[in-house]
Amino acid sequence: MTHQEITSLHSPHVERVKALLGSRGKKIRSAEHIFVADGMQSLRSALRPHSEFAPHIQKIFVTAEGRLKLESEFPKELPAHDVVNVSDAVMNAMTDTQSPQGVLALCKYLPYNLESVSSAKRVAYFWQLQDPGNAGTAIRTADACGFDAVIFSDLSVDIFSPKVVRSTAGSLWNIPIVEGVSLDSLLEWGSGRSLLAFDGHGSRSLTDLQPSRDSVLIFGNEARGLPDLPSQVEIISIPMQGHAESFNVASAAAIAMFHVSR
Repeated sequence: MTHQEITSLHSPHVERVKALLGSRGKKIRSAEHIFVADGMQSLRSALRPHSEFAPHIQKIFVTAEGRLKLESEFPKELPAHDVVNVSDAVMNAMTDTQSPQGVLALCKYLPYNLESVSSAKRVAYFWQLQDPGNAGTAIRTADACGFDAVIFSDLSVDIFSPKVVRSTAGSLWNIPIVEGVSLDSLLEWGSGRSLLAFDGHGSRSLTDLQPSRDSVLIFGNEARGLPDLPSQVEIISIPMQGHAESFNVASAAAIAMFHVSR
């Protein structure tokens, strides 16, 4: 069976993808709730999502090699999707990676709020997180540790930017993500749960903490940490034995989430 292939770099498909990746990409993604996912890892999770909150595939673009990969791995799932063939040159123009894997998708997500995850028991909250790699790693770790949701504050990195999407290594399709939640709103929503903020100067050590099923773990900005918190939030420190000043926020989150998930 032959498949018609897009070879023009001026195709509307190319312009559409490039717009989502360009300087105005964040505005378009936020307005239309559409983002770009490229690479096999993302497509694996997108084609077999494990969460009702998972984004949905709108369209898949593949090179000849990319189609062979997907048809081999997903012979039953792929025919149900709108798959468009493109040349290698077109794929190179569509992605911001140096070595495209020949598969790329446009995905639609619904913007969720705190009410959407009201039944979540173990939750990680990140206040004004700025680094895409840290955000993606945080989502991936929460997924690996069996957390029920990840929440980001306002003024945080765009979770659906290409760098964050790649850094999640597919976990974006496995766990609900809520964006734009102020710290005050988070604390009100978390009333009745164990509220644990992580700071190097915390009065209680993580090693003394007894994991609770209903826990909200709170992590701060990479450079500024957390603002002043009310008394109902317990400040927890992670003990260090070496000479480093502190843990990277993604590393601290991984240690804390693993401990709480035991």
